[in-house]
Amino acid sequence: MARCVVIIPARYASSRFPGKPLVPIAGRPMIQHVYERARQARLVDTVLVATDDQRIVEAVQAGGGKAVLTSPTHPTGTDRIAEVAAQLTCDIVVNVQGDEPGIAPAAIDALVQPLFEDPALRMSTLARPLRDVAELLTPNVCKVVVDRAGYALYFSRAPIPYDRQAWPQAPQLLAAAATTPTIPPGCYVHMGLYAYRRTFLLHLAQLPRTPLEQIEQLEQLRVLEHGYRIRVVETTYESVGVDTPADVARAERLLAHLGR
Repeated sequence: MARCVVIIPARYASSRFPGKPLVPIAGRPMIQHVYERARQARLVDTVLVATDDQRIVEAVQAGGGKAVLTSPTHPTGTDRIAEVAAQLTCDIVVNVQGDEPGIAPAAIDALVQPLFEDPALRMSTLARPLRDVAELLTPNVCKVVVDRAGYALYFSRAPIPYDRQAWPQAPQLLAAAATTPTIPPGCYVHMGLYAYRRTFLLHLAQLPRTPLEQIEQLEQLRVLEHGYRIRVVETTYESVGVDTPADVARAERLLAHLGR
């Protein structure tokens, strides 16, 4: 039995970038880069792509990979990987986003390691330190604050926590006035990688959506709102996601730097 399986959700339709998994990057479809780098993780036994489109299946198979065709009606990537995980016999399932062609294998190993060490742990995710105040203030970057044991307290696109002593006004107003607030302690940039116990992933996919999840549009809040914990693993890995056609050149520069 494979103990740890990476499942890469790859949807063809995208509001900002249709067909994104198949976009050529350094001469190959992006999904092939993600697949191959995930395979390099030491703690991973198997890598699968979960997709709603036969063209993506064929691209993965053309590169020697394995892909599974899933329902086209899944509202989230979690639902898509849960469909595949339900047919597996593994212990740990890792959700690696299909739009990160430069994903670091070591980051996947760091994400998985706590579940190998603690049989009671249900779920883990990655986060890195904030680089600057701009990341703190922008809603394009998801933030997470953690407790002293390294578990997530809350996720938000807003700047959290609010420093009442250092920020006399809303941070957005301070930024507009070119006044620089300090970066609060305990706040990190959340990276969209997750590792789950397979049984917990299947349970999570059946839980109803929650109010904070819907307000923030952050799926991971469903876990916290239902009373479960998420271990946050700190990393130095820098995500380079491809969200728009303009991101392709940046991804190619990264792969060139990595020697791929």
